[in-house]
Amino acid sequence: MPMNKGPKDRSAKCTVRRSVHLAALVSALATTGVVVLAQSEPVDPRVEGLTFLGEPVLASQVMAGQQLYADNCASCHGASLEGQPDWRRRLDTGRMPAPPHDDSGHTWHHSDRMLFQITKGGVGAVVPGYESDMPAFGEDLTDAEIAAILVYIKSTWPERQREFQAEVSANDTGG
Repeated sequence: MPMNKGPKDRSAKCTVRRSVHLAALVSALATTGVVVLAQSEPVDPRVEGLTFLGEPVLASQVMAGQQLYADNCASCHGASLEGQPDWRRRLDTGRMPAPPHDDSGHTWHHSDRMLFQITKGGVGAVVPGYESDMPAFGEDLTDAEIAAILVYIKSTWPERQREFQAEVSANDTGG
């Protein structure tokens, strides 16, 4: 005589099936989560179309550079990178005022290497004997901090100036 399975037996089978289905669902969701995380943006994304000394620039470098610029450069070059008034005319001292670093100035005419050298060693590092009110920052800022400031400045330029400056940098042979 066949055994009649009662409600308890059917309930146990349903519980087992639900557990198996739930485990499969959890596994599928976990796998999907891993795939999504692997395809998501990095924690510190690159800034599209911006390099420094040929290397990609990270958003964190731009943010750090903005603060470093405010702390070390804005007092002369302006909070908005506008430079000192009448920056093309010599001061009474015979020295030039601080130029703008926005697209109205000439900073974007120079290579990354030259801008780095000027910031680290002063204008005299690239033009021996030139007297300038701009100090050399090599003893006060690390190379990474100088690079961050320059990256921030570059990040403010329109595409045309960025492209021009990238070409100047690419063609700079270090001479």
